[in-house]
Amino acid sequence: MSQPSIWMIGDIQGCCSSLDELLAHPEIAQDANARFWFAGDIVNRGPQSLTTLRRLMALEERSVAILGNHDLHLLAIAAGVRRPGKNDTLLEVLDAPDANEIIDWLRQRPLAHFEAGHLMVHAGVLAKWDVSKTLQLAHEVETSLRGNNWQKVLQKMYGDEPDHWKDDHSGGKRFRVIVNALTRMRMCTLKGRMVLAIKSAPNHRNQGLVPWFDVPDRATREVTVVFGHWSTLGLVLRSDVICLDTGCVWGGSLTALRLQDRKLVQISCRQSAPLGGD
Repeated sequence: MSQPSIWMIGDIQGCCSSLDELLAHPEIAQDANARFWFAGDIVNRGPQSLTTLRRLMALEERSVAILGNHDLHLLAIAAGVRRPGKNDTLLEVLDAPDANEIIDWLRQRPLAHFEAGHLMVHAGVLAKWDVSKTLQLAHEVETSLRGNNWQKVLQKMYGDEPDHWKDDHSGGKRFRVIVNALTRMRMCTLKGRMVLAIKSAPNHRNQGLVPWFDVPDRATREVTVVFGHWSTLGLVLRSDVICLDTGCVWGGSLTALRLQDRKLVQISCRQSAPLGGD
């Protein structure tokens, strides 16, 4: 019996109608045993965060959903660590009758997944981290989010420093570097320090900086790292990296890529959020 197809899907950001249209595409729907990997940012900015979460919860036995920065933001609001921003579309989740169940489900999601030579994270992997190190560090954060003191843990999450990894980082510094790399990183210096303020695609103004995946001697270059998060970069299909964030919530498209043969399926999306967001 052949293995079920694995479809890797980019940032949904609360655009559940687009997700439903994607999953109904003949190329995807014809495989009743297909599995799905979601690259994070399940919620926020789009109009259907609650429905999107419920849809993925129903798919759980057939799917892996990675935590993105917007998903962590929802957890931080639920924990009382942050307040909703003016462009957030998360109140329907927090006001839902099953809000506690949904938040508990979200807390159980991973920050990294490795299978079939593909490592999925939401944003990126620091150059010093190989697959084993990435999974180990992701697991540290996952364990904290799944524990009884998860609300207090999230108080450590916000901030741009430190901007690089040291094995002796501890406490909040360690937590922030891991979370920032896996859920926020885009550009780095040539020595692998994160420059988190930049959200645009690489351009001539960013001298001395490169996308995180082009830092020299990256330890994960022998596997394929799959990520989302970077809508201004858009679709990237290389042997060593795949970017699947094609800006659905900004009026771009929602993208699915079949792992086994790189079959690409995209559906056009209606703009659901003001341009210029993260």
